[in-house]
Amino acid sequence: MILEEVLAGVALRSALAPEIARSNVAGLAYDSRRVEKDFLFFAFQGSRVDGAEFAADAVARGARAVVSELPHPANFAGTWIEAEHGRRALAAAARNFYGRPDERVHFTGVTGTNGKTTTSFLIAAILREAGFVTGLIGTIEYRLAGERRDATNTTPESLDTMQFAAELEQRGGSHLVSEISSHALALGRVYGFHFHTAVFTNLTRDHLDFHHTMEEYAAAKRMLFAPPAAPAPRWAVLNRGDAASAAIVNEESRVIWYGLSEEAQLHVENVRTSLDGLGFDLCYEGARQPMESGLAGRINVLNILAASGAALSYGIDLPTIARGIAACGAVPGRFERIDCGQPFLVVVDYAHTDDALRSVIQTAREMSHLTKGGRVITLFGCGGDRDRSKRPLMGMAAGELSDFVVLTSDNPRSEDPLDIINDTLVGLRRFDTLHVAEPDRAKAIRIALKEAREGDVVLIAGKGHEPYQALKDRTIQFDDREKARDVLRSLYEKS
Repeated sequence: MILEEVLAGVALRSALAPEIARSNVAGLAYDSRRVEKDFLFFAFQGSRVDGAEFAADAVARGARAVVSELPHPANFAGTWIEAEHGRRALAAAARNFYGRPDERVHFTGVTGTNGKTTTSFLIAAILREAGFVTGLIGTIEYRLAGERRDATNTTPESLDTMQFAAELEQRGGSHLVSEISSHALALGRVYGFHFHTAVFTNLTRDHLDFHHTMEEYAAAKRMLFAPPAAPAPRWAVLNRGDAASAAIVNEESRVIWYGLSEEAQLHVENVRTSLDGLGFDLCYEGARQPMESGLAGRINVLNILAASGAALSYGIDLPTIARGIAACGAVPGRFERIDCGQPFLVVVDYAHTDDALRSVIQTAREMSHLTKGGRVITLFGCGGDRDRSKRPLMGMAAGELSDFVVLTSDNPRSEDPLDIINDTLVGLRRFDTLHVAEPDRAKAIRIALKEAREGDVVLIAGKGHEPYQALKDRTIQFDDREKARDVLRSLYEKS
């Protein structure tokens, strides 16, 4: 493909020279290590690294030209093309280069503070039950036509998504489900993409270290439903119970409202919870469908409703939706049970905001009523180099709703873990809840599990599926699920 076709629709600061415009482009890259002969290299301004620093390396590897919103560096001998916005330029170029697969593969985007991962897993399960070949992009993993791949970002760069969609189409795939983070929307990682269906879960406090205010955070989420450079999604699936939904509604998309009350056109009745999962009646436009799910707690009812709404946007019938929901097993790190024969319930969850922590503790409380009315023991921490203002709020959530709290580290990064713990204690100590502070997360898990007795529920929150702990000087292997199993085996292994 020639360069001017690759950059069609990209806002450039100056016209391309004719000999450059007609030159051949063999591929695209934003990582200089992936550049090959005649590639177009995109250099971004990062928070820690300036992409222009790698431009010389890209040219040395054979790059045809460099595209960047940054000014032409001094002493750079290669072809430098200035764009108005680097990541938007990459998004448009990727769509052009890969033949705009988003116009043939049905894209479903799921955004919101909490519930994106579970909702995406559920949607993909329903689509597979309906007979479609699917792709999934999310926090835990990527899946392409049944093949699992490691996840890099919740929402990858636009080039990676377009490559993924093109490969999915080549393999006979028709539907791509993707978690869409607020960072991705604000940075332009899905700029210009065409979505068939957009799903909104909820909006609660998070990522204010990046967005600064809740208004900016909400505005980023709205970009999925009112995109600046693409048609609005054909369908919008919105949470009737979340006030932020009112600002998302637009006249161009058909809307499916979901919620727990009859005010929503898609709602539930007769909810039943057990240690084995959920049961309820799904109600939609006068029809009623019995549903069963192995996902635990009322926290997942809304996720199932959101996924069902997305399925309805594709014309999938209620019985097929029910089979897809039933077929979706436990989502890694989302209220995931750890069972080593102990006489109490242990669950690991990714909750790392005050609202998510509050919801998951309430779910643990539901479970405790089913396990002889035991206590809820909550272990959690707060991340370093992130929004400090949510730390006391998380402490308050744990202190208000738990019977015993173990406060520990959760990816402290460059901060002193004790400083993070002290910030969190400000909220926790507003309640008289018994608590222990232990910065060593492995020791903290042992404390929580040794404290538990028959009928209790131990919630290990914050990291979920993550297999690492990010410290000041290194990142170490650390999986809450593995650590919990190790401790439980040592305490309850049958002789």
